[in-house]
Amino acid sequence: MPSGPEPGVSAPSGSRRAALAARALSRPLPLGSSTGLSYEATQAYVAEARPEKPTHLVRRHVIHSAVQWFLSHFPGTVMYAVKANPTPLVIRQLWASGLRHFDVASLAEVELVAGLCPKARMHFMHPVKSREAIRKSYFHYGVRDFVIDSPAELFKLLEETRGAKDLGIIVRLAVSGGHAFHSLAGKFGAANPLAAELLSQARKVAARFGIAFHVGQQTMNPEAYATALAQVGEVIQLARVNPDIVDVGGGFPVSFTGLTPPSLASYMQAITLGAEALKLPKKTKLWCEPGRALVQESGSLVVKVDLRKENRLYINDGLYGGLFDASISRLTYPVRLIRPDAPTPSSKMAKFTLLGPTCDSIDALKVPVSLPADVEEGDWIEIGQTGGYSAALQSSFNGFGASAHPVEVRDAPLLSTPGFWQESEPTFDGDGKSAPSLVGF
Repeated sequence: MPSGPEPGVSAPSGSRRAALAARALSRPLPLGSSTGLSYEATQAYVAEARPEKPTHLVRRHVIHSAVQWFLSHFPGTVMYAVKANPTPLVIRQLWASGLRHFDVASLAEVELVAGLCPKARMHFMHPVKSREAIRKSYFHYGVRDFVIDSPAELFKLLEETRGAKDLGIIVRLAVSGGHAFHSLAGKFGAANPLAAELLSQARKVAARFGIAFHVGQQTMNPEAYATALAQVGEVIQLARVNPDIVDVGGGFPVSFTGLTPPSLASYMQAITLGAEALKLPKKTKLWCEPGRALVQESGSLVVKVDLRKENRLYINDGLYGGLFDASISRLTYPVRLIRPDAPTPSSKMAKFTLLGPTCDSIDALKVPVSLPADVEEGDWIEIGQTGGYSAALQSSFNGFGASAHPVEVRDAPLLSTPGFWQESEPTFDGDGKSAPSLVGF
């Protein structure tokens, strides 16, 4: 039988969390272990390294700011969705910035986080797990919280943990993904009647139990969370239970060109009001699982132009590499030309299609990008906002792939909407009119 306390430290809450965040921001930036490859800016890196392979750049100060924002504004426990970017440099920085909870979805992610952050608390949030993954996560790595969405998975979980009495069992509820840029509805989640039945069963066998949902990636309307929380209320009433945990999942958006969401503060407000409307006991804890929102703006990808054919640029990365998400999403990612040597790039801009290096004809970005009209073979291009779902999705198909190690840079991130800020609580200007207090990351 398992023994010993579960690892990790609970995230602070309320005013204490805000005070901790304020103190952290007033001190020198805490940093995780570095690869040793660190530059002041992207231009400096390219000028010195002249990379022949695509290279992922990481801005740890941007990760730090994002973590601090969520810890200060979300009314509960914040856990990072490791699938968004499992790069060790990123995981270490998240921990160094104060994040203590990690949403893991595979045994490999469990092993990764356990190796990098031994004191982290992990939550296995995949509704379908192999027996080996359950067994090893529980007995070898101290994972206690698991998500289910079916009676069969509940039975499997209890069987593989030998009827453990310290489990946290979370029921995944099926909710609409209608406000999401990429809906996650259809594959996972129990409908209301089954979710209520599973909640009742979990209450009987678990040390703590709860309900979770995911409104989809890049959810563009805060009310999606309020609607899902109202559905949670229906299930709770049907099951006649008061859960210990309500997990609102991820889906918190970032800004892209032509796709600017409401402020993150408005999402926090919708979640807070939606949770309050449930009138749950004070013991009930709120969880969230941001992935993209914590890391997207911190990363960028440097690629090299191998050939130009009129308005078509053949670059050394694409659909099967770090640009999978960019290739299939139809989102417009920010780009800039990097040319360390003369001549200075033209001030005239033109539209170009970026094509990847593989033999597959679908290996291309669907949305054209704007670059100096004289871009040519041998130039480098930085593609911004690739901190999420870029390094995590790359392959070595056709013999291509990115550099083995990310490079740290300390310049400002390359964003679709420069100066995109998140509004926090309102303040007042000199005329007594409401004015937003801005917190950027």
